[in-house]
Amino acid sequence: MALNSVSDDARTRLDFWQAASGVVLALFVCVHLILEGTVVISPALTNGIAWLLEVTKLAQVAAPVIVLLIVFHFYIAARKMPFRANELGIFVRHSKSLGEVDTWLWLVQVFTAIVILVGAFYHVYTVMTDMPINVAGSAKRMHSGWLAFYVFFLPCVILHTGIGVYRLAVKFGVCVKATRPAWRKWTWIVMGCYFLLGAVALTRVWFLG
Repeated sequence: MALNSVSDDARTRLDFWQAASGVVLALFVCVHLILEGTVVISPALTNGIAWLLEVTKLAQVAAPVIVLLIVFHFYIAARKMPFRANELGIFVRHSKSLGEVDTWLWLVQVFTAIVILVGAFYHVYTVMTDMPINVAGSAKRMHSGWLAFYVFFLPCVILHTGIGVYRLAVKFGVCVKATRPAWRKWTWIVMGCYFLLGAVALTRVWFLG
């Protein structure tokens, strides 16, 4: 049965699982970026965290689980995505006529979702097949051509996560119409902080290579 032809009850359940998986992935992204950002303080600290995750098998278990969760989240969300050229054209025309910022934010989510779906698999596969995880290995990958990937992948992840949290707040009534400008402002501020942390961490690792 196609996802776009499900009953109202099934659609409600799908919306719930899409939101739940999105929240879990958003929390993972926040924690992951903070742990990666420890390299700014000390590469030894980052290596120590990586070692702990490996010896407890948390890294080995979490990596495939996160990839599967990304696929699951994308599969559910895909029922709303304008994959056909005519659908995308209709959406863009409606967005222009409405002049509503939130509609354009959703389109950014669609684009970044596709990037993340593909990029996350290659990122996880490359890291998990080049164990142990450490700063030296990350620096080696960056100097082997992966820097461009991370420069493109990082903002896509942050944009998708931040906009996703904002849209969930709107969907479930946490963010009402009167507070939307403030929510958008703080969403961009938080995304900017995470982007700055990620950019500084990438720079730090690059110069350690």
